[in-house]
Amino acid sequence: MATRRMITTMPTDPILILSQWFSPAYPLGSFAYSHGLELAIQDGSISNAAQLEIWLGDLMFHGAGHTDAIFVHLAHGCDDSVAAGMLDAHARAFSPSAERMFESVQQGSAFARTTRDIWGVDLPDLLHPLAVGYAARQLDLSAGLTATLYLQAFVANLVSCAVRLVPLGQTEGQAVLRRLSLLCPRISAQAAKEGMEGLLSATFASDIAAMRHETLNHRIFRT
Repeated sequence: MATRRMITTMPTDPILILSQWFSPAYPLGSFAYSHGLELAIQDGSISNAAQLEIWLGDLMFHGAGHTDAIFVHLAHGCDDSVAAGMLDAHARAFSPSAERMFESVQQGSAFARTTRDIWGVDLPDLLHPLAVGYAARQLDLSAGLTATLYLQAFVANLVSCAVRLVPLGQTEGQAVLRRLSLLCPRISAQAAKEGMEGLLSATFASDIAAMRHETLNHRIFRT
């Protein structure tokens, strides 16, 4: 007589869900976006690991990393898709260039589509940090941990761009990522305290690089 094997489905550990969301294998197409880094490297503003670390550190504390972390936390606090949609409209007003908007719209839509299909959540197409924060709320994932790992994935993607474009060695790039990753919990915690009043950006060189990237004749990355 054949024995029947019992398969028990257990709730997925939150860290495993977040690791999947922020894995390069999650189909967002993040590898195609440089956040203006391609222009900065072509101009010579970034030509080594030290300059890259300063550039990305500023982005995390004073630019898109900081504001995205705030939006992850704010979206996590939305009660329904109507509130999330209103926050999305507000977030779009903070986009400094067409390419930055395109980057966040495309990745947000890809994230929402895949996450709806896999987890069955009610997740409209939102800008990337909002889609992540709102999905995390529905799956009862920690806002702080979600924002922390979002930031690490954000900076990891840009380090990967620099490894290819500068170029940097893989070990050198990973050393930069390790040091910048240590900042992520601090930025996430600060974002949680600041809320909407903390939305600001002072990374003008990065914003201008993103604007100028739109007119490049020869480029590898979409932004």
